Amino acid sequence: MDPQKQKEQFNYAYLCALGAHAGLNRVDAAVDDDSIDISFKSKGYHGQPVRSPQIEFQLKCSSQDLIDGDVIKFPLSRKNYDDLRGSDFVSPRYLAVLLVPTEIDAWVAHSPDHIALFNNCYWLSLRDAEPTENETQVTVAIPLAQRLTSIALREMMNRASQGEWL
Repeated sequence: MDPQKQKEQFNYAYLCALGAHAGLNRVDAAVDDDSIDISFKSKGYHGQPVRSPQIEFQLKCSSQDLIDGDVIKFPLSRKNYDDLRGSDFVSPRYLAVLLVPTEIDAWVAHSPDHIALFNNCYWLSLRDAEPTENETQVTVAIPLAQRLTSIALREMMNRASQGEWL
């Protein structure tokens, strides 16, 4: 398989594992024409403004050294940037960037009692991002403090049930 396709599949599996651990229902888009690769739904929010909230993600994966201080400087296509920014969506949208080791063999470690996935995934909301004059890509800064974990997914869902975004 092409290494870029492997990154896409690994990123998808990584988010699926986080979503399963968070107890969220995965929703897959058959066609990614709106810059959404994966969504999660949840139920049980009776009495909240949104009873069955959903959150959506555009997935990106890189083995490049993109860390600059306390942020990841990620080059995002103009199309993805425009599709993810703004507040006129039913569901909150996020960019999820998974950083992996350069060597594919280092992405997964097996031991007798567990499996480990390397390295970490980070998230960014472009809800309040400004329009850009850039024609092909926009470099976005993702704080390293915004690590995407199963706890972060649950918090995103809790906020979505309130009609809010992180």
